[in-house]
Amino acid sequence: MKDFLPISRSDMKKRGWDEVDFVYICGDAYVDHPSFGAAIITRVLEAHGYRIGFIAQPDWKDETSIQIFGKPRLGFLVSAGNMDSMVNHYTVSKKRRNQDAYTPGGVIGKRPDYATVVYCNLIRKVYKKVPIIIGGIEASLRRLAHYDYWSNSLKHSILVDSQANLLIYGMGELSVVEIADALASGIDISDITFVRGTVYRAKTLDAAYDYIELPTYEQLQKEKRKYAESFYTQYCNTDSVTAKTLAESYGTNGYVIQNPPARPLTQLEMDDIYELPYMRAYHPSYEKEGGVPALKEIKFSLTSNRGCFGGCSFCALTFHQGRVVQTRSHESLVKEATEMTKEEDFKGYIHDVGGPTANFRHPACEKQIEHGVCTNRQCLFPKPCANLKADHKDYLQLLQKIREIDGVKKVFVRSGIRFDYVMMDSDDTFLRELCRHYISGQLRVAPEHISDAVLDKMGKPRNQVYEKFLKRYQRINEKYGKEQFVVPYLMSSHPGSTLKEAVELAEYLRDLGYMPEQVQDFYPTPSTISTCMYYTGVDPRTMEKVYVPVNPHEKAMQRALIQYKNPKNYDLVKEALIKAGRQDLIGFSPSCLIAPRKERWREEAWDKHHNKKGGRRNNSQNKRNGKHRKA
Repeated sequence: MKDFLPISRSDMKKRGWDEVDFVYICGDAYVDHPSFGAAIITRVLEAHGYRIGFIAQPDWKDETSIQIFGKPRLGFLVSAGNMDSMVNHYTVSKKRRNQDAYTPGGVIGKRPDYATVVYCNLIRKVYKKVPIIIGGIEASLRRLAHYDYWSNSLKHSILVDSQANLLIYGMGELSVVEIADALASGIDISDITFVRGTVYRAKTLDAAYDYIELPTYEQLQKEKRKYAESFYTQYCNTDSVTAKTLAESYGTNGYVIQNPPARPLTQLEMDDIYELPYMRAYHPSYEKEGGVPALKEIKFSLTSNRGCFGGCSFCALTFHQGRVVQTRSHESLVKEATEMTKEEDFKGYIHDVGGPTANFRHPACEKQIEHGVCTNRQCLFPKPCANLKADHKDYLQLLQKIREIDGVKKVFVRSGIRFDYVMMDSDDTFLRELCRHYISGQLRVAPEHISDAVLDKMGKPRNQVYEKFLKRYQRINEKYGKEQFVVPYLMSSHPGSTLKEAVELAEYLRDLGYMPEQVQDFYPTPSTISTCMYYTGVDPRTMEKVYVPVNPHEKAMQRALIQYKNPKNYDLVKEALIKAGRQDLIGFSPSCLIAPRKERWREEAWDKHHNKKGGRRNNSQNKRNGKHRKA
């Protein structure tokens, strides 16, 4: 009978179990949907015959909260949830968020800061010797020494602070089953040093093979450039074919040793994982609290791929999912979509068919499959590799099949597309079909900035590529009589961005006649190239110095410039323009961003006069607005 996993001892008894093999402890609420990592890992283990008890958001101040099932036969599995707990709790300005989408009712505070460490230490108080295996995004991206933005310090590997025995990094399905089988066969947790996609602790390097010894933790603390060197070594060892074992010394406390990554999943394995008997819902016990908000956005979405060869500097996908794209079959996705149509609350709309990048449906090139990704170059940056295959035929066929399912009214692509990859495809077919069928008036893309100097640090294509894409998009929409927007994601205060580049971005938005409602200030999350730049002041790829806006006030000015029309930002914008030596943008001409505050009444009178006459300023503004609407 299809059902949720046990969340209580009574649930366990109903299944006729006296004990569980593993207790899974999670910082998120229990949502049995394949968009949640906890659901996938627990269902994969269940499919291999293991008994799993699920404890969601235990009270970390109460030792009994993790004793619901008693001592598990094989061990505890611990995850902070779908997000790093610190990102979940705090904005980039380090202010406490007021909602947690992964908690019933959206209530904040149901998990601790640094949740993985806190949960593990709680377990250790009660069960001194039981194996603890940690995983999920928080553990994965903190697997070796890392810069922690919230404490503004270099932290140990999370293995050191958590007292866990083993860490699984990446997506984890292959690794967790191999670990479970090893434990079930009687192998001691301390001897499980051979599983790919794991990190373990050891007193010596005797068990390590073909390894690279990274700078010691002590060296990293003393010299930031050493951290940049260490980080880039890690970055170049994220591919399952080419990566070597990495070892990081903690002096008398021994070593933290990272095995090479697990191999990518085959299409058949991907299909099998996503076809496990998920309930596709949050646990019914949450109904009285209003459910779990995060489910709403993804319940009727389809995951078609994993991995990303985009290589954005501020993204941790290279460290977590890797650069090799893995896909599900059309048959598996059509089957899942068909099952969606049978659900009572399905309204006929598939909200998304995608993944990290929606329009990646195959590895970047044939070489990657056998020889792995290139360690010394990117697929799309600074220019697309000559070996890169830009082909959208498979993705279009998939979207068409899903759109033709009975009961499906509309299929959307909302997880984002790489516009530079689209521009590599000389055939207009994908963009044409996207505009005609798969967007709802707005296409979200991520140019992030317009300054080539900043884009270079971001690992993004030059601005001219984005401009060419806009023209192509506009041409196709005009051909089919559609008035559809492009909504660009923009980022302020990224390493490499001075006030000069921030002003350039504001001028660009002025010329578009567009002010974004939301702006993402750069957020230094663990294990990204951009975070390494933020902490060290150098680009780890070149070891060249990088300007980093770290002062909160400067960051506020850069952010305000992007939304210069907002009256609340006036003082910050004026200060930024003066500091940047751009007082020419303070005035009454159409090219100015703001007017002098003391004479604002004159601006209002000027506007009123010209609006009545259909003056040039109003007309030029309308033209700019029209450009944005079409492009």
